[in-house]
Amino acid sequence: MYIKRYTIAALVWMGLVGWYVYAYVTQENMSIDLFGIPMPSLSIALWVIIPIFILYLASVAHMTFYSIIGNFRLRKYEKDYEKLINAVIDAYLGKKERNYTFKTDRYTLLGTLLQNSEMHPVGEIIGKINNEKIEKVLRIIQDVKNGEVVDLKPYNLPSDNELVIQNERNRYKKGQISAENILTNCTKYDDSICKEVYVDYVKTAPLSGIEKYKSFLTKEALHVILSRINADENILKISNEVLIDLFKKLDLSKKDYIEISSILSKGGMIPEQRIKLFETLSEEDEDAVDAYLYTLYDLEMIAPANAILDNSQPDEYQNFKAYRALKECGQNFSIDMFL
Repeated sequence: MYIKRYTIAALVWMGLVGWYVYAYVTQENMSIDLFGIPMPSLSIALWVIIPIFILYLASVAHMTFYSIIGNFRLRKYEKDYEKLINAVIDAYLGKKERNYTFKTDRYTLLGTLLQNSEMHPVGEIIGKINNEKIEKVLRIIQDVKNGEVVDLKPYNLPSDNELVIQNERNRYKKGQISAENILTNCTKYDDSICKEVYVDYVKTAPLSGIEKYKSFLTKEALHVILSRINADENILKISNEVLIDLFKKLDLSKKDYIEISSILSKGGMIPEQRIKLFETLSEEDEDAVDAYLYTLYDLEMIAPANAILDNSQPDEYQNFKAYRALKECGQNFSIDMFL
């Protein structure tokens, strides 16, 4: 555009100069030698215009050259800008791998900061950003947070991405996918989703299904399973051997074993099975001895509990020894107060 204007102005200028020389200076013709080569006889006015025309050509070539360089530089900035937009989108989506190479120094600085940062939209910014790609991603993030199901396939996010996990959770809650389907194809989902779904699954699943997917067992799921033993609804009959096998899937502490016994106490497990369960556990795992003592005292099996305390070290099981001492003095307290 500027070269076009410059050309028009230059032609007008050359025309004016030529007209002025021809009209007011001289109308004669002249022949000159250029490096020993005789040139044709031309009007002096024309000879005056020729150097101006040559200067015009040189200046146009100069401007064209730097215009091309400027365009290449501008294209670098435009490409880096697009890369920066994509880097912002990747940061919002929580992508871990964000490898962008920037050609310009300013965008290199911003890109480096973005590639090593996490970004989360705060407040209402949708509609305030003049970029369609970012706006679309922000809407997707908002929809996922609001419990909607969106299509994340175009963004190639891994299964452990937070948005993907929440999106799959939304699909499950909306009934678009069943718990068993997730557990059967759990390689497609993050482990956290499979473990969450397993908690719901064991609420009504048969024992065979519980054992089939026991690799997703959590303490929460175990408590659900225990609460179903001989319950009024969704009754579950399960042997001590199967229970112990489930326990081995978890890293249970003394407190966990006592909590398990408490759940079974409130549930429907018969006392004989409960006592045998914790007797076996105490023989295999020292951390289960406290739960065995708790079970015995809870079921008023005083003699075997006292026998264990009598054979223990003086500094062991102080809480249970305190409970026994009070009970021998005729004081009746709940065993739960000594845990």
